[in-house]
Parts: sequence; C-alpha cells; structure tokens
Amino acid sequence: MLQVSEINTYYGRFHVLKNISFIVEDREIVVFLGANGHGKSTLLKTICGLIQPSTGSITFQGIAIHNKPMHKIVEMGIIYIPEERHLFPDLTVQENLLLGAYNQRARKERQIKYQLVFDLFPKLKERKNQIASTLSGGERQMLAIGRGLMSNAKLMAIDEPSLGLAPIVKKEVFQKIKEINEQQGLTILLVEQEIESSLAISRKGFVIKDGRIVLQDESKYLTIDLIRKQYLV
Repeated sequence: MLQVSEINTYYGRFHVLKNISFIVEDREIVVFLGANGHGKSTLLKTICGLIQPSTGSITFQGIAIHNKPMHKIVEMGIIYIPEERHLFPDLTVQENLLLGAYNQRARKERQIKYQLVFDLFPKLKERKNQIASTLSGGERQMLAIGRGLMSNAKLMAIDEPSLGLAPIVKKEVFQKIKEINEQQGLTILLVEQEIESSLAISRKGFVIKDGRIVLQDESKYLTIDLIRKQYLV
C-alpha cells in the first residue's frame, strides 16, 4: 500500500531523515518508536506532505506522492493526526467533525462517517454541542481521531495519541485505534512512546535513532528490554 524508498529530509541544513526505506501493507498497524527528536514525527509529516523529502520517493497505492501537496494527499486517502491535535477550539464537537469531511471524496460519505464516529466514541455524541476547548484531554484525542475518520481515509498517520493522557484513557485510545483498524480496514501508522501498548496492537515495529531505522521486525519479536537498552538510551 505504502512504499518509502531512500528518503532524506532536511530542516534547513539539519539532516533529519537519512535514507529511510520501508513498506507498509494494506490494513496493517505499523509503529515507529524511538526517543524524542530522532525523526519519528518528521517521518509522518514527510509521508503526509507537510514536508517534502530532498531525495527518495514515496508511493501510495502505486502512485508517487512525495512531490504532491498535502491537500492532494488527503484527497488520495491519507490523513495526518498531529501530536498537538490541532482542533478548532472555539467550535463544537459536531462542527469540528464536519470540517473533517471537507475534501470531495469525503463529502459523499459524510453522514455514514459521522454516525461511525459517534458509534465508536459515544462520549463525543454526548458532547456534540460542546465547545472543543472544554473537552478533557482524552476527549480531545478522540475528537482528533474522529475528525480524521471523517476524511474517509484509507491510511491514518497518528502522532503520539497517548501523550498527556491518564493510564486508563491511554488504554481506551489504543483499543479504539485497534478497532478502527480491524472493523474499518484502515491502515495505520503510529508514532508512540508507549512501547508495550503500541507493540501489542501493531503488526510491525521500527525503531528510529538519529534519523535512521536501526531496528525493524514483527512487533511480536520486539521486546521492550531490547528497544530500551539498545536504542532508546
């Protein structure tokens, strides 16, 4: 579904991603692990069109996307959910969700996806007329994911969904991501610091250090001790 080949990404003169290559199959959950500042978020932003790689290629369902603007990539079925969530704080839950269906392909499925979000996140239905800025941290994360679903995406790239959440809420968020993958068939790219929880729901894992992939395997073979001792210190 997604093939990343030898991409290099810079911030000015700073070389962030260095010859990154991997393949993601349809309906997989893939997690990218590593310490802060080593390129994980930059990788998602590069795939989703916020940043263009200096060299290398990215193809999605056989079509090159590394030179396309973000809105075109969204129309093709890739959606990015940033760490900061980037909700519209002064709009209601309902208004935030409907704005997620702005692209032409998503508008045809708007009502179906709208109901899907409320079925998946009943708390959002209860708060559909509530202003987004008044939601709890967990509810804001659910809204960010729900707004992503409204785009009628095929691939969802989620950056640090558990950041700042209480343990019980983190567990719920990971469970919902798994449900989205299994029930809706979405392919999911996940950047996370929660090693155990993200490995438990993913099929493959990649560890990124200094902008390079230094370890990759099926998630069931990646141990927490191996990752922490060898790559995250």
